Amino acid sequence: MGRPLWFVAGAGVGVYAAARARRAAEALTADGLRDRLRGWQVGARLFAEEVQQGRAERETELREQLGLRPHGIPELTRGGEAPPARTSPTDAPKENEN
Repeated sequence: MGRPLWFVAGAGVGVYAAARARRAAEALTADGLRDRLRGWQVGARLFAEEVQQGRAERETELREQLGLRPHGIPELTRGGEAPPARTSPTDAPKENEN
């Protein structure tokens, strides 16, 4: 019973090694390398997006905890009143008027 068992085990290892060798050879072709590179790029992009989303969420949490204004460009106003709206470039304040 020992010889048939070793024969089957050897055949199984041979089939496994042949399949692994075929996969390795396929991975080293131009198409295989291109696919692997695209996979890395997609993974890196997804990772960067998740990091960005986590950073934004944490920033929002910290701003809420500290009672800060929402992020963005703060409005520069005088005494709570809105700045005057300009309708055309000629409405801009003139400098050095005498």
